[in-house]
Formats: sequence, C-alpha cells, structure tokens
Amino acid sequence: MDIGVISVRYARALLKSATDAKIETEVYQEMQTLAKSYAEVPQLRQTIDNPMLSKDKKQELLLTAVGKKPSALVKAFIGLVLKEDRENVMQFIANSYVTLYRQQKNVIRGRLITAAAVSPATEQKMRKMVESKTNGTVEFETEVNPDIIGGFILEYDTYRMDASVKAKLNNILNTLKK
Repeated sequence: MDIGVISVRYARALLKSATDAKIETEVYQEMQTLAKSYAEVPQLRQTIDNPMLSKDKKQELLLTAVGKKPSALVKAFIGLVLKEDRENVMQFIANSYVTLYRQQKNVIRGRLITAAAVSPATEQKMRKMVESKTNGTVEFETEVNPDIIGGFILEYDTYRMDASVKAKLNNILNTLKK
C-alpha cells in the first residue's frame, strides 16, 4: 500500500480523535515537534526503522521526540502505530496531521524576510494584513537576511511580495542591460 495513503488515514483518525477530545491544537503542537525532530535528527528515522530495536525502545524514542509531556492521546496513538507495525510511516503521519490541521483550521503559513530585525508591532501589523487578505489565521515566521540590503520580502500561501532593495537594484541592472 502507498505510504501517502496510509499516513493520511492515520493522520485523519488522529485529527478526528483529537477534535472529539477538543485537544487538536495540543496534538498539532506535538506533531509539529515530532516532524521537526525527524527533520533535524536524520538518525531518528534510521533508528525507528531498525527491526532489531524493541517496540518499547521505539515508543520511548518517539515519545521523547514528541516533546516534554505528550498527551495521553498521542501516547496511545504511538502505541497503536507500533502495534500495527507502521512506525516506518510515523514521520509522514506527523506531517500529514500538520497539513490536515492547517486545512481544517484555515491556517496559512507566512514568512517575512527583512534586512534587519523588526519590532513585534511591525510583525503584528504584517500578520494582520495577511490575515485580512486570506480570511484565515497566519503562522508567521520572521527571518533576518542582510543580503536583501533593505526593505522586505513577504511570502504566504502562493503569494510573494518582494519589496527588497536588492530586487529593485536587480531590476535597474536588468533594464540597463537591455
């Protein structure tokens, strides 16, 4: 069976259970942490996929990767995944849950890149602007990149607004080349 189909089915079941228990946001945070753990520690996937490692050790490792104090639902879910021998798709399940949660709650990821750090008030103003245009909640990520010289780059959904000095200088350079 296809890994994508399996992971989405498990993620949907987890989201339904979490929604029924009214802890979907808490589980969302835990699944984000688990997905981040897989991304930052490539050995985690190799270790979880190792057939020589006992289920108890795998469960202990996954619960540690979820975060400080995993919810009872996530503990039970990881136990179920291990019981069904689906631990090799746990990373995909975590990513699928995050995607499904964002779709259900209309959460849009946004990114603001600036040449220098911006004040929280400016960041909040940009977030409100994006939220008003998308009619959703925005998870905002800010990044400082001195290479853009000045201005900002705002990305969300499929939209990108490049108001950086670097982009303007490149436009002038391209115009002069013609």
